[in-house]
Amino acid sequence: MTQPSRTGGQILVDALKIHGVDTAFGVPGESYLDVLDALHDSDIRFIINRQEGGAAFMADAYGKMTGKPGICFVTRGPGATNASIGVHTAFQDSTPMILFIGQVGNDFVDREAFQEIDYRRMYGQMAKWVAQIDRADRVPEYIARAFQIATSGRPGPVVLALPEDMLTAVAAVADTRAYQPVQASPSAAQIAQVRSLLAGAKKPLVLLGGGGWNAQACADLQAFAEANHLPVSCAFRFQDLLDNDHPNYIGDVGIGINPKLAARVREADVILAIGPRLGEMTTGGYALIAAPVPAQRLIHVHADAEELGSVYQAELMINSGMPQVAAMLAAMAPVDSAAWRGSVAEAKADLTAWQQQPPIFQDGKAPLDLWQVVQQIDRITPHDTIITNGAGNYATWAHRFHRYGGMRTQLAPTSGAMGYSVPAGVAAKIVDPARTVITFAGDGEYMMNGQELATAVQYRAGVVIIVFNNGMFGTIRMHQELHYPGRVSGTQLHNPDFAALAVAYGGHGEVVEATADFAPALERALAYANSKQLPAVIELRYDGNLITPGATLETIRKNAQAAKAAK
Repeated sequence: MTQPSRTGGQILVDALKIHGVDTAFGVPGESYLDVLDALHDSDIRFIINRQEGGAAFMADAYGKMTGKPGICFVTRGPGATNASIGVHTAFQDSTPMILFIGQVGNDFVDREAFQEIDYRRMYGQMAKWVAQIDRADRVPEYIARAFQIATSGRPGPVVLALPEDMLTAVAAVADTRAYQPVQASPSAAQIAQVRSLLAGAKKPLVLLGGGGWNAQACADLQAFAEANHLPVSCAFRFQDLLDNDHPNYIGDVGIGINPKLAARVREADVILAIGPRLGEMTTGGYALIAAPVPAQRLIHVHADAEELGSVYQAELMINSGMPQVAAMLAAMAPVDSAAWRGSVAEAKADLTAWQQQPPIFQDGKAPLDLWQVVQQIDRITPHDTIITNGAGNYATWAHRFHRYGGMRTQLAPTSGAMGYSVPAGVAAKIVDPARTVITFAGDGEYMMNGQELATAVQYRAGVVIIVFNNGMFGTIRMHQELHYPGRVSGTQLHNPDFAALAVAYGGHGEVVEATADFAPALERALAYANSKQLPAVIELRYDGNLITPGATLETIRKNAQAAKAAK
């Protein structure tokens, strides 16, 4: 059958449609003008971002929310380097994503032409696959492979460079079929081993995390936990894999872990880790679970066979996708849980106690109680509200005190990337405009991608952004006081009026400095965002001394000074 002749750019856009793409994010560049032209006549939404880092973060958030690859287009050189933060985040977070980069033409390649970079070398350790499409007639093949790699096994990012002359070249080539993600599955013998290990346990613990989950997998895992009366924890920034109000949910294993939960992890005799890589943040610097041979009997389930055994020599290693293993566990005959059944309620009680008002606010002297802020958010917003955040101490208020409503109510970077919060919040509202989206942003973190508020206004994304303004890079300041007490250097910030800035962008903004003022401000912001379909910003101005729920900067400084003096 004779195929019509098309440009490389048109072939690429047609391929994206075949693979189910409905939205792409990016910043335009002359290096891929033919793609932009082809998008003009397609039904794919191209969301114009203000900076490539924001575009890549939005693509990551899209991938997390939908399970489909987030699509991002950027131009060569500076565009590609700006976007690299999102690729690194997608890699560490196991998020499916495809980054397309306009590239110099093949006639100029390897001459260090204007903005030329070898992306295979640049992105080599940061993506699952990096390639360049040099011929228009091979575009369908490369695109199909990109989708296949991004979604199969451990999900992750793929990077494809698009030489300018390839995009304008004409070819007559057939399209491919839509991609079909491939995942491994446990064997019946492995599930029998899981059952045997659980049956012999006295203190079992389930730890969920990683990418590749969907609503059915979460429901199956919940049924498995209920049937076997198992305590379920979630890895760092994967707290939405089980509704936090569920009786079996006992907390998150990450930064600032509940000491009683940390003790449960250390004292567990069987840990069933489903999905997480068991990295530094989740294992407390490889201390909660010792490497390479844990004290606990570890069952490690992961989508990537190469991850299994790479750090931990588990008792049982299962290469499986999350839906596959969750379905088989849900169908497994329950074990006798008499030995540990009562401990689930005890662990839940420990979590409830951990989430009570911290001592730093109990005397009522602080004008703005950040614990109360989170309580009011939980009271006023729907249970399925999406909470987004980037990196910083301010995120602790969400991680420790907010109760996530289950799949997909949390968007946050396990890579610790600052600047993620605002793009993720805007993307979440674009993807699912009916859902309430609340963004937690630190003052330093907000300024890294706060310009995407313009994107929210342009595409009428009514996200509510709460800026925690304490006038400093808080996490670094905390560590500075711990290691170099009283020697403040490089961590102080002079900030703009965030509320006025929001109004300048075309949204709503107000400042809150007292606890009693927050709930009315949140209700006004939500009403504005929902009725106008525009973003709203609430700037919280508070004492930077209140750095964490557990300690003030002053306390950290004094303890560090005393420790130094005692040496």
